Amino acid sequence: MEEKEFFSHGDVRVTNSRFTVSGATYAMNGVTSVKQLQTNPSKVGPVILAIIGAVVTFNADGGGKIIGILMLLAAIFWFKKIQPEYIVVLNSSSGEAQALRSYDINYIQNVINALNESIVYRG
Repeated sequence: MEEKEFFSHGDVRVTNSRFTVSGATYAMNGVTSVKQLQTNPSKVGPVILAIIGAVVTFNADGGGKIIGILMLLAAIFWFKKIQPEYIVVLNSSSGEAQALRSYDINYIQNVINALNESIVYRG
């Protein structure tokens, strides 16, 4: 049977017989299902920085207020930069494998859709 490609982008490739990512190859005939996981990074750091910045801003005078405001701005910037990481998990008879990680949910969903198409294609 000829190999049918469902997805190819950079070093990630999904065909009816294999899933290749970053030099690792997974045989699709051993994959029983795929799922997406999401990490939820801690936001404690920027919250603590914001609290310290607020305390410094309200209790200082002159240059101390500027430092407190800069701390608040840094905390806001840091908080907005925190984003979840999405993971492709392959299930097989030997367990689970976290095969691919990305901050781009659309990319991960495209890979998962291609993996599901490959599983359905093989029957």
